[in-house]
Amino acid sequence: MGFPLLSLIIFTPVFGAAVLMFLRGDDAVRWTALSFTVLDLALCIAMLVGFDTMTHAMQFTETRPWVPALGINYALGIDGISALFVFLTALLGSTCVLASWVAIDRKVKEFMICLLFMQALMLGVFCALDLFLFYVFWEAMLIPMYLIIGVWGGEGRVYAAIKFFLYTLVGSLLFLIGVIVLYFYGGRTFDILALTEQDLPFRIQSWLFFAFLIAFAVKVPMVPVHTWLPDAHVQAPTAGSIILAGVLLKMGAYGFLRFSLPMLPEASMYYSTLMLALSGLAIVYGGLLALAQDDLKKLVAYSSISHMGFVTLGIFALNFRGLEGGILQMFNHGVTTGALFLFVGLIYERTHTRSIADYGGLMKVAPVYTTFLALFTLSSMALPGTNSFVGELLVLSGGFAANMVAGSAAVLGALLGAAYLLGMYGKIALGPASVGARLKTRDVNAREMAAILPLAVFVLWVGLYPKPFLEIIDASVKHLLTHVHSRGSSP
Repeated sequence: MGFPLLSLIIFTPVFGAAVLMFLRGDDAVRWTALSFTVLDLALCIAMLVGFDTMTHAMQFTETRPWVPALGINYALGIDGISALFVFLTALLGSTCVLASWVAIDRKVKEFMICLLFMQALMLGVFCALDLFLFYVFWEAMLIPMYLIIGVWGGEGRVYAAIKFFLYTLVGSLLFLIGVIVLYFYGGRTFDILALTEQDLPFRIQSWLFFAFLIAFAVKVPMVPVHTWLPDAHVQAPTAGSIILAGVLLKMGAYGFLRFSLPMLPEASMYYSTLMLALSGLAIVYGGLLALAQDDLKKLVAYSSISHMGFVTLGIFALNFRGLEGGILQMFNHGVTTGALFLFVGLIYERTHTRSIADYGGLMKVAPVYTTFLALFTLSSMALPGTNSFVGELLVLSGGFAANMVAGSAAVLGALLGAAYLLGMYGKIALGPASVGARLKTRDVNAREMAAILPLAVFVLWVGLYPKPFLEIIDASVKHLLTHVHSRGSSP
């Protein structure tokens, strides 16, 4: 074990939160929070620079005894599946601070502390190699997210926060039962890598698969356990929506990748058709719901259900193109949808309305805003040259190879996406001028551009030159597929 880089990445935001406790003055709090998130991002960039793309093995590993009597260790490490999400979490952390600079004007210190703790816990989820440690990070995330929605949200914030908490808590309790069962049937160990090498009976795999499915499906979210998402997004402050869409939804899909597929290969293959059907349902249903919305935040929230359906479709296609596309699309969705929620927050700060009907002709009064909004809208549509095109193309290719019906549902979902996204952009930027919205609207300033530009860079970078990102995940995807297909023969 060398330099503890992953521990430094995880606990830098915690140290930043501790520093904030002793500060006075909102400006000092904001600048300090931003400094620590930027430092954390720099550490993640260093991690990616030193990442070896030629191996599937865990890198930057750390292991220390934690509860020796139960075999619980403080064990960290990343591979190609988790590396991009560690970076994404840090990237969106600084974006959230910048997005909250003006929007959060009460209890600023407490908000920034919640934000930094949330970032640390999310980073811990992607780095944990001990199942018990993973569960601690996974469950602890509920607390700061509940507070972010319940304290700094909109008028219905208490209802939305409680609904979010209850949905995710039920899923987490099932996951905890699954963890205990894995411990006893997997050789009395919480070591994630050791558990992937266990040959569990199909009966146990099936039970664990559905226990994990409910836990992870709530986080994704998959239909029909998706109803908490629009409420949480609409009531959450802008930073909360960015965290939810950009990182939190990825954790359900990450759970499938880290636990369901490698630990339960027989069950994953046996129930893959069910998962493809649920994915196709989410893609089409989410698209139809988004098409019916007039509230900007609800539209983007329901679009997330559809886009995450593409992710689960790619994962359970169980072929190289689908799985690689699903992982890349998780990263792309975090960048693009996080940016769209940022843009919804920026326009809401100016006009205090989210109704699409209240806008119109914004290109004349906010040309920079509408230009970048066009970029992220086209990215969400998966236009060639943008990041989502690469991931969606791989998912469609893998999806059709696995199941023609599921692949056809994905195509329909893509068409629905073009309809609601173009309709939204046309009404906001190009439609008849809305006098009220125009009078209140100004273009983006330097602080807002600082939040927008990094996300725009990745939209174009992944879209025009995806090779570096695909190289990061290639070896781990090949190893995972080999493991699943070698151990996952039909029962």
